[in-house]
Amino acid sequence: MLDTLTPSITLEQFLRQPETKPASEFINGIVTQKIMPQGEHSSIQGELTSTVNGLFKKARIAWAFPELRCTFGDRSIVADIAVFTWEHIPTNPDGTIANTFNQPPDWVIEILSPNQSVNRVVVNILYCLDRGSQMGWLIDPAERLVIIYQPNQQPIAIAIPDQMLIVPSFANALQLSLGQLFDCLKVN
Repeated sequence: MLDTLTPSITLEQFLRQPETKPASEFINGIVTQKIMPQGEHSSIQGELTSTVNGLFKKARIAWAFPELRCTFGDRSIVADIAVFTWEHIPTNPDGTIANTFNQPPDWVIEILSPNQSVNRVVVNILYCLDRGSQMGWLIDPAERLVIIYQPNQQPIAIAIPDQMLIVPSFANALQLSLGQLFDCLKVN
């Protein structure tokens, strides 16, 4: 089953429901369950999250979260990787990380799964950009390309292995080519 659609409910009703595996999202009054990640998706997600956190978390610049629910505007989405700059990470009064993230990530990264709707993923990225995200990536493992989305700009397709991926300004220390990104899929 590609998507599970349920009758329209309110965002508040959705947020009171138990979490599903894989996660469900609330978009335009419709609850849609995400597709279960497979090998390529999981490999890219794990490696990229580790790389971003290795460069930026200890330095308190940014923190990458896999499969984090972000509820803002009239939606509740679960990006494959949500990267927040340090000053945008919600905290509890005692300084610990909060459970609820009520804003878009500074950098939203989506990894296309087989049979996943490209349009639905792009619409989520654009929604984030319209509400303050600095950048969105759509990683397509099958096509071995990344489409970079930035506010008020045309998308940029990176399809040549030697091409460097464009990152948000806070992540300039991340120097990663398209080929390097997809090298995490090699077993040998």
